[in-house]
Amino acid sequence: MTSRNLNARERQVLGIIIQSYVVTAAPVGSRYIAQNYKLGLSDATIRNVMAELEDAGYISQPHTSAGRIPTDQGYRYYVDLIMTVQSLDEQEKQRIDANIGQFGIERKGASADVLLSAAKVLGSISRNLSVVLSPTLSNAIFEKLDMVLLSSTRMMVILSIQSLFVKTIVMELDLEVSRQTVDDVVDVINERLAGLTLAEIRRSIAKRLYDCDCDAALKNLVVRSAGTLFDESPIFERLYISGTEYIVDQPEFKQPDKVRDLITMIEDKFSMAKLVENNGPLVEVIRPSGIDISISIGKENSERQAEELTIVSTPYYIGNMVGKIGIFGPKRMDYEHAVRVINYMADSLSAKLSDVN
Repeated sequence: MTSRNLNARERQVLGIIIQSYVVTAAPVGSRYIAQNYKLGLSDATIRNVMAELEDAGYISQPHTSAGRIPTDQGYRYYVDLIMTVQSLDEQEKQRIDANIGQFGIERKGASADVLLSAAKVLGSISRNLSVVLSPTLSNAIFEKLDMVLLSSTRMMVILSIQSLFVKTIVMELDLEVSRQTVDDVVDVINERLAGLTLAEIRRSIAKRLYDCDCDAALKNLVVRSAGTLFDESPIFERLYISGTEYIVDQPEFKQPDKVRDLITMIEDKFSMAKLVENNGPLVEVIRPSGIDISISIGKENSERQAEELTIVSTPYYIGNMVGKIGIFGPKRMDYEHAVRVINYMADSLSAKLSDVN
């Protein structure tokens, strides 16, 4: 069984089978096509076309007397060569804008609210599982640092990073410091490091603070801790998930073993984040901004638990920072709608979180 290029009639029938299966979740037969689509073809001719598609590996017959369903290869051909993507309808655009626009950009730390809201509305509109991965921070611009003494042995360090991002770390102290000492060190750090990327700070902090006139013990503690203070957050901490209730309600996941595998995958936040982060450009669906939307289908996904899923993802940008959003759904998803939604969401997120720059 080998794939081949399809003629116009075969492409038309394959498109109808996929579009019908998306809606009904039921195998599609030749009689159904003949009765519901004005192709000018007899039932027998459609049946012959379906036999050719099956021989070529684009559709399969789950039961002897049943109609046909698309294979991974059929979905791939459809996504690459058949589907067309229009712009999102105005009502859904307004819903996205209202949800991610409700948070003021003046408040540091509001990025978490925006990203969680984005995940929720993305799941609700797509009726699938949605994932938002906050940006990697190595190229983010450091703005300022604050230190708050929690006790004689603990201190909270708060980093304000480009746009709305804040990173908070609690450090254990092996020295006693006064509030004035802390303020002096904070002033020097902010004066010498503001405007650098976190990656630049990790590489050069010792040299940049070498001759500063402040408390040496606290300064050295900050330098020794730079790998933690100015590093990336763990990938699972950057993950926002919503829409589990929608995906488990799909017919594909009604069987207990399948829904169990799905929930196990969703609970493994590290693997979920890696799935969306590593979802590569397996298909070129170009956004107006020129950025690819990636669609991986079935066994193209790297995790066994995702072999029954399609993942649609795309990056969004905030200055030099890059995050990612994704939709996880059954292979029988509405691909055109998923691409429209994720395209608009990515552009909206980029615009919203870049407003503070």
